[in-house]
Amino acid sequence: MKKILIVFTILTSGLSFTQREIKLDVADALVIRSLEFSYENYINEDSSFGISALFNLAEQNIDFRYNENMMITPYYRHYFTTNEKWNFFGEGFLGINSGKKESVKDSGIFDVKYTDGALGVAVGTKYISSGGLVIDLYGGVGRNLFGTDSPVLVPRVGLNVGWRF
Repeated sequence: MKKILIVFTILTSGLSFTQREIKLDVADALVIRSLEFSYENYINEDSSFGISALFNLAEQNIDFRYNENMMITPYYRHYFTTNEKWNFFGEGFLGINSGKKESVKDSGIFDVKYTDGALGVAVGTKYISSGGLVIDLYGGVGRNLFGTDSPVLVPRVGLNVGWRF
């Protein structure tokens, strides 16, 4: 019982001192009518892990939109600088995405639903104010690995605004 209590105390005390962020991708919301929420948890001052959830609100027939209707993206970030205000980072991610893709067959043109997993990388920069405001800008690309009906490339771009707590 003592060992369980000690392990529980160490785990909860380690988690209580970590920094966390919640963010909204304002560029996606304003430009292409989609919502992307992110949660990021710092392991130490050099690295973090997080998860993003993208929901595309634009109609399928609009010219400029993401192919994906939904995408869940767990990611890992390594920070190359330790400046208190500005940080440069590299990111590795796995994007689980689903949507519709236009397909041409002998009988005509129709939409094919797909679900796939993309592996990719991104780079970006992050501003952190002393009051907790967080702004990060990033861009990258992933490649879908499993499906034949899914698009080959998956974009990962954003301008997030959020709060560190």
